[in-house]
Amino acid sequence: MEDRIQKDMVQAMKAKDSDRLRTLRAIKSEILLEKTTGKDVQIDEAQEVRILQKMVKSRQESLEIYEKENRDDLAKKEKIEIEHLRKYLPEPLSEEEIKSQVKAIIDRVGASSMADMGKVMGMAQKEMGGKADGKTLAGIVKSILS
Repeated sequence: MEDRIQKDMVQAMKAKDSDRLRTLRAIKSEILLEKTTGKDVQIDEAQEVRILQKMVKSRQESLEIYEKENRDDLAKKEKIEIEHLRKYLPEPLSEEEIKSQVKAIIDRVGASSMADMGKVMGMAQKEMGGKADGKTLAGIVKSILS
């Protein structure tokens, strides 16, 4: 992913696309930060996806705050960054696909009550990686186990 981001940064500079360039620099910065503070020098794809999801989540929270405070200028900036970040994330699963995978996990684990939610969530997050939002996933698991 780092090579792709570097190439996209060059393209954004040539195109004078400051919004995209700002977002790409933020991604590169987060990856470099993870490399220097983490135990591993190499970052795998799953870690990159987690970094990007964290960045999207942070910007979504900021977006909500800016919209409540009627700061359209800042909200617009966050929306643009979220849009650029999502281009690097895997295609999200639909709610029906998530439900079917969660049901399969519940059958494998043998979960029968809310007490087993932790086991189910752990496996679901491993299997679905960056393809399912944690909040949506938790809601689906709760609805099936209740």
